[in-house]
Amino acid sequence: MNTALYLDQAHHFPQEFVWGVATSAFQIEGAARTDGKGLSIWDTFCQVPGAIADASNGDIACEHYQRWESDLDIVANLGVSAYRFSVSWPRVRPGGRGEWNPKGLDFYERLVDGLLQRGVAPYITLNHWDLPQELQDQGGWANRDTVHRFVEYAVGLHQRLGDRVVSIATHNEPWVMAMLGHEIGNFAPGLKSRAVAAQVSHHLLLSHGLAVQALRAEGCKADLGIVLNLSPTQAATDSAEDQARTVLEDGRLVRWYMDPLFKGSYPSDVMAFLGDDAPQIQAGDLAAIQTPLDFLGVNYYTRSVISAAGPWDVKQSGLELSDMGWEIYPEGLTQLLVRLHQDYELPPMFVTENGGAFKDQLDNGRVHDLPRVKYIKEHIGAVAEAMRQGVKMGGYMVWSLLDNFEWASGYEKRFGIVYVDYASQQRTLKDSALWYRNFLQRQKASSLVAVSTGD
Repeated sequence: MNTALYLDQAHHFPQEFVWGVATSAFQIEGAARTDGKGLSIWDTFCQVPGAIADASNGDIACEHYQRWESDLDIVANLGVSAYRFSVSWPRVRPGGRGEWNPKGLDFYERLVDGLLQRGVAPYITLNHWDLPQELQDQGGWANRDTVHRFVEYAVGLHQRLGDRVVSIATHNEPWVMAMLGHEIGNFAPGLKSRAVAAQVSHHLLLSHGLAVQALRAEGCKADLGIVLNLSPTQAATDSAEDQARTVLEDGRLVRWYMDPLFKGSYPSDVMAFLGDDAPQIQAGDLAAIQTPLDFLGVNYYTRSVISAAGPWDVKQSGLELSDMGWEIYPEGLTQLLVRLHQDYELPPMFVTENGGAFKDQLDNGRVHDLPRVKYIKEHIGAVAEAMRQGVKMGGYMVWSLLDNFEWASGYEKRFGIVYVDYASQQRTLKDSALWYRNFLQRQKASSLVAVSTGD
């Protein structure tokens, strides 16, 4: 990698820059039917034969619902200033409407208070994909009524936790929910309809905007935003076909979400591409979606290389690949952040997820995950380079704190900086966690931070 992307001797991260780790409820909590929790679409999807690579589910996961106190001790021990986690909607309101579940709300109250007691800021995400199954039975995100149920859910959580949380993200990665869940069908709820996926994406954005408006009307003091999975799109060749397809795919991944959020309109080329499958949009919807935000969360893992002939073989590039088969391309994070900064009037951006899956092995009580250390180091350097180019950045969060249920991959892929032995539930800090802790200690000790290949 180009060493210019490492933090150089002259770069200062501001003192208020937020360093964190991230998780999501379904991936770590387990306790799928404990203390009144309702079923989510992922509980249901895991029962579909062949849906999950190892035929597993989230029933137990990392037992975080029982082990939250010791897990928060790990978070605090890392020295991070923030912990990003999601609330399970069916745990706090099992049917998605109607009665709230006091035991579920109590759990998140303990979690928030436990973080504050340890000096860690709670950053919550309202929806990290686990829609209550009862709402899915009534059409899920394709049903406009779900928009209003989400707003109720956001307001109800704020009334319980809003005085203590620092940041509230409405949705995590609406592209994934819409595209993988409703068009490709390899994520919950497993539907395969381009028209439904387009409508779902609009309802997710609309529910976001209306929830932000409702939270502000409630006097919410937390920073409000949304988290998008974004990548720079690059053509595989210079051919006119590849170039044209790249523009369209950039529209479907990036501009389809960024344009309505920050420009108040959907991109015309993608609307034309969708044709009769374009979403139904009512008067006032786009104005609601464009409600001003306090931050934009960006999840970045790799770039997107586009070929008109079909899926591009990532091995052609010669770059290292993660265990997910994704190129390791930290330069792409700089490219993405700079592009967003140039194309849109934005609030501060946070890298809300960034990390790599690797084949980790526990060896005499240690996990020597040097590829992950290198991955995190280089991507922090990519953030520093974006800031050097004038991009307003609020923070960086590693995905993920723990090895966990990795959706359709089950437990076969490990993203954590903390190793989880699923049989014993024992946690072991990997070398990446030790490196991150040492990096943060140096960061706190001095406003001048340098990362070099010798660290």
